[in-house]
Amino acid sequence: MLTLILGGARSGKSRLAQKLAAQAGRVTYIATADAGDDAEMAARIARHRTDRPAAWRTIEEPLELADAVERAVADGDVDAVLVDCLTIWLSNLLWKHREVGPREFEDMVRAEMSRIAATDAAARRRVILVSNELGSGTVPDHPVARAFRDTQGLLNQWVAEVADEVILTVAGLPLCLKERR
Repeated sequence: MLTLILGGARSGKSRLAQKLAAQAGRVTYIATADAGDDAEMAARIARHRTDRPAAWRTIEEPLELADAVERAVADGDVDAVLVDCLTIWLSNLLWKHREVGPREFEDMVRAEMSRIAATDAAARRRVILVSNELGSGTVPDHPVARAFRDTQGLLNQWVAEVADEVILTVAGLPLCLKERR
């Protein structure tokens, strides 16, 4: 079962994702953030680590997301895979492929999401993808920021289309947008 959890910054999406993953049983958490030399990001990553149960397996993968999901389920000892978050992953990918044209970049992103949706993990286990909803803000004044915002919106649409369940979080409250039938 593929679940997409959307929300703005500090909306409660990660907390909800962790709660749903824990209900499934054994969890592999895929962390997409890479602090680099950013002390504030390093502190955020440390906080997220302490928020997770110690029994959860963690895979830190900032770029090769579909590979990480496939690795997470390869040993068969997992009931849920939680990816937190698609927005940071997209940012990492955009930076790595910053010389690529927008259409080619969108194709790469869509292919990665299609791989995740088609993987055995999504069919036989709970896969939870956390992503930011950026479309409710102002239009960025810089072309790179607009390209990122636009691709993030498309990414969310593509995942929502193939997801079994889509949940929007606002002020810590979940709003189900799409339910499994």
